[in-house]
Amino acid sequence: MNRPTSPALRLLIVDDEPLARLRLATLVRDCAEPRCEVAAEAANGAQALAWLKLHPCDAVLLDVQMPGASGMQLAAELKQLSRVPAVVFVTAHADHALQAFELEAVDYLTKPVRRERLQAALQRVAQRLARYQALPPEVPALVVTERGRVWRVPLAEVLYLKAELKYVTLRTAQRSYVLDESLTELAPRLGERFLRIHRNALVARDAVRALERRATPEPGAQPEDAGEPGEGWAAQVAPTGEWLAVSRRQLAAVREAIEAARW
Repeated sequence: MNRPTSPALRLLIVDDEPLARLRLATLVRDCAEPRCEVAAEAANGAQALAWLKLHPCDAVLLDVQMPGASGMQLAAELKQLSRVPAVVFVTAHADHALQAFELEAVDYLTKPVRRERLQAALQRVAQRLARYQALPPEVPALVVTERGRVWRVPLAEVLYLKAELKYVTLRTAQRSYVLDESLTELAPRLGERFLRIHRNALVARDAVRALERRATPEPGAQPEDAGEPGEGWAAQVAPTGEWLAVSRRQLAAVREAIEAARW
């Protein structure tokens, strides 16, 4: 019996040189696995962004130095799209690799590109897409992107989300993830399952196990959250046993969550 084949990856090639786009499109057609199709081409970032706002795309093969916005600038703007494509940089300049991976690029290829190297990059794109689709869409989850890899973390596994400096830490029982979004942006997606215990933390209601005054409150607790100097309220999160600062205005809600968990 023949197995159903996966849909071909839809690619957008962005390069200001027509010959470079032609060569890359030819290499894509020569890649046996994964199956790919060049859905469109663009000569600059503005054209690429306009097309992406109207069409679905799995990955962008992106030059770095182009007229107008650079490839790096475009990669940063892509994060604002409702469906963020994977980015594979394809460039003659090798000195932007570190910045590329800070932008969570899947790969960084230098010209002239070898077919085997491009195929390996596209396989990583396919693996990333498979991980993204691993959970059924009806399972509530947060999408996390780290170093070019994508996870869908089920909300049922999330213990807390905590704002720290310019990022948010998402904690599960097994590990931590870093998100670029703010708690304000994340909160509407979490629903009643999560409780704000402090302006910098949201905790799963069923993960709150205890509420105590702590002699050394968590860094970040403000004076209005403390009782005596050097003391503040904190909630313990199970199963990790971590203590997170609780603001005075949230004490009643935290106590209610603990009582509800007992029943």
